[in-house]
Amino acid sequence: MKSRVNVLIIFLSILLSGCKNENQIPNIIIIYTDDLGYGDVGVYGAKEISTPNMDFLAKNGVQFTQGYASSATCTPSRYALLTGTYPWKEKKARILPGTAPLIIDTTQMTLPKMLKQQGYETAVIGKWHLGLGTGKVDWNNHITPGPNEVGFDYSYIMAATQDRVPTVYIENGYVDGLDTSDPIEISYQKNFEGQPTGKNNPELLSMMWHHGHNSSIVNGIPRIGFMKGGDSAKWSDIDMADHFLNKVKLYVKSKKEKPFFLYYGMQQPHVPRTPHPRFIGATSLGPRGDVIAEADWCIGELIKTLKEENIIENTLIIFSSDNGPVLNDGYYDDAVEKNGNHTPAGVLRGGKYSLFEAGTRVPFITYWKGKIMPKKSNSLVSQLDLFSSLAKLTGSDLRADDSIDLMDTFMGKSDEGRSELILEATTRTAFRSGNWVMIPPYRGPAVLKAVNIEIANSQKYQLYNLSNDISQKVNLAESEPEKLQEMNSRFTEIRGEGYNQIKKLELK
Repeated sequence: MKSRVNVLIIFLSILLSGCKNENQIPNIIIIYTDDLGYGDVGVYGAKEISTPNMDFLAKNGVQFTQGYASSATCTPSRYALLTGTYPWKEKKARILPGTAPLIIDTTQMTLPKMLKQQGYETAVIGKWHLGLGTGKVDWNNHITPGPNEVGFDYSYIMAATQDRVPTVYIENGYVDGLDTSDPIEISYQKNFEGQPTGKNNPELLSMMWHHGHNSSIVNGIPRIGFMKGGDSAKWSDIDMADHFLNKVKLYVKSKKEKPFFLYYGMQQPHVPRTPHPRFIGATSLGPRGDVIAEADWCIGELIKTLKEENIIENTLIIFSSDNGPVLNDGYYDDAVEKNGNHTPAGVLRGGKYSLFEAGTRVPFITYWKGKIMPKKSNSLVSQLDLFSSLAKLTGSDLRADDSIDLMDTFMGKSDEGRSELILEATTRTAFRSGNWVMIPPYRGPAVLKAVNIEIANSQKYQLYNLSNDISQKVNLAESEPEKLQEMNSRFTEIRGEGYNQIKKLELK
């Protein structure tokens, strides 16, 4: 009799365990690359570069062909991702210097805050670029507010970008490895006495600047902004990918017993492109191609870790990029010269900084082993929608105003997508509705010469039908006046008056 009871207890335990696993909320990992273009990934058409691990996620998950970042530059997209709010609603959501104050209000609901309420441990590892402190940071003491004050239990970040000072890692508000006898000083206005710069000391450089990157020199690389001190804490550029990856692995291993949310902000392929020596020559495209190969390897290592820790089947991975691609973005690094036949934007027009499609349409993949079946989806989705969708997934009643619950679409169970979306690039905005895109007139050059990218400025309205003109070659504004009027009216209804740099232009 006793043995039968024991068998029954074991059976019930297994049954209940199975029910618990069935209903258990998943770990969530967002892998967010930096300046990775639509055409930089194999499954999106790349031929000159191999991305087997990115391709693995796509071939075994949902690959979105119409997935968008909210903006064609980094800070606004990251703001939208974490808040579910259009970045043009926050005037401070622009490309930030390393000394900028935190632009997310500490009282604002965020993705990590919402997930914490649902029982998640939360972490950000990698690039931040959403500001720190309140306007004047003492880098030698506790830096607050920052990621920990907007919902992250653990943070290990770089403040801004790899090409901006301060060139140090920050863990939970403290500079990692700082020697207080060598304090850090940062300025974006004036150099510190006796400190060499890229502009005045080219003989000290291992990477030559092309535009804008000619201030303080760290590891032979000239940066944006001036820095003095903190030598023991300065990062090694060639080891950055490994460094962040190791932090990611340690975090995953330490949190595998409870649900966690990890925002993994990769620095590739943003400038300066500094692949580890293991990856130099991994592609024929020079450093830009090599750091994409390095990023792909990092993703493979993360997947391997999830498998080794037996949590791959209970982990939702979301992979995307903060904006579109750029080749020359401040340094002479052969990105242009060695690009060959590679097309970082794929079939799209424009790139980073642009209101054309390549500025905001990016690789976008969801993967969850055993839960998401392989599918290529043409549904229109935005990174804005992750907030409300993940809230639905985890049982939260919270929603963000600009974020739509598309969880069934992200799971591959539905083809429903957005009907409309505001796109942004450096304070300018455009409107996508159905298959149509309307770009209002804006003053300024049509091509941003420093980076050789069409940014979609024009004295006239532009209207494109993406269903048969994905490369935006034919402007239909004059031949489709009714459609243009319809688009502009709805756009103005959402966006409001006064956004346009050109006033009182009539539709023709």
